[in-house]
Amino acid sequence: MFSNQKALENQKALENGKPGSAVPLLTVVGDRARVEGKFDIADSIQVECEIGGEMNVGGKLVIGEKGRVNANVQTVDAIVMGHYAGNMIATGNVEIAATGRVTGNITTDSLVISKGGFFNGNVTKMNESTNGQRPVHLVEDDRPAQLSGQR
Repeated sequence: MFSNQKALENQKALENGKPGSAVPLLTVVGDRARVEGKFDIADSIQVECEIGGEMNVGGKLVIGEKGRVNANVQTVDAIVMGHYAGNMIATGNVEIAATGRVTGNITTDSLVISKGGFFNGNVTKMNESTNGQRPVHLVEDDRPAQLSGQR
């Protein structure tokens, strides 16, 4: 259910003749696994199961195609390829992939929605006052995405 891919990535890098300087990526997998609670992750995490509660991620949050996250999240970067519901604060970039489905509010400076990606909620620019919510500019990857809610 849990694995640390750093050793595997370092071994692959060494096999390819490159030094092993990969960033640790904790992966949570399981077709029927469901985890609930408050999570503080210092590095990055990839989710390929169902998680509920609250997540504080010090690196990148990757929600894989099989991942379902129903939690309030604070992270640096996020890539959503599965399902996400909740309020997210990302100090870096947020990307909703073609297979990604997001329902909730996002606070960030950078949001990219790929063709086929779905977003229903509000986007707030990072470091803006909450009384004058201004929408962040959405950057699409040359193709229309499906949006609903306010931008």
